[in-house]
Amino acid sequence: MEKFRNKYRIPSSRLAGWDYNRPGFYFITICTKNRCHFFGEIIKEEMRLTETGIIANTCWVAIPGHFNHTTLGEFVIMPNHMHGIIIIDKPAISAGTAVETTHAVETTHALSLQSSTHPRFRNPGKNTISSMVGSFKSAVTKLSRSIHPAFGWQTRFYDHIIRNKDSYYQVSNYILNNPANWNKDKFYR
Repeated sequence: MEKFRNKYRIPSSRLAGWDYNRPGFYFITICTKNRCHFFGEIIKEEMRLTETGIIANTCWVAIPGHFNHTTLGEFVIMPNHMHGIIIIDKPAISAGTAVETTHAVETTHALSLQSSTHPRFRNPGKNTISSMVGSFKSAVTKLSRSIHPAFGWQTRFYDHIIRNKDSYYQVSNYILNNPANWNKDKFYR
């Protein structure tokens, strides 16, 4: 294995040569650290969110407000992970064309009775899947640590580029049926 500064390097899990701010549909899976059940539990095949689960849900829904030309497809918060589809749909630009890169930097904490804002979404202008997921994870961590000081994420995330309509429907159905299939899920324990 290749070394950098005398340390082993972990190869990137991203598709080599793919530009992750390119328009497309991206299936994302993110796990909590040590797969701890911070987000809630499945009761009668339905996900019941804890306060931390509600924070994760709120921050996920806020992603399009922080990144240009971004919408969300189906998503689900599970006890120890989440699945979601991020859609980047920006117009094609020619070389040398300037692109607007600012976004809002405030996320509302939906749980507090008095609303407060948190400037946790980072990497303004980097409309890549990695910056979106990193900003999401950062915001959830910041807001969740007051409830669970040990809250954390697995260091990486899984992504899959959805390339056609059949794949989109298959991924969407998987996401929507995830709570009902929890006892068969590879993250179940």
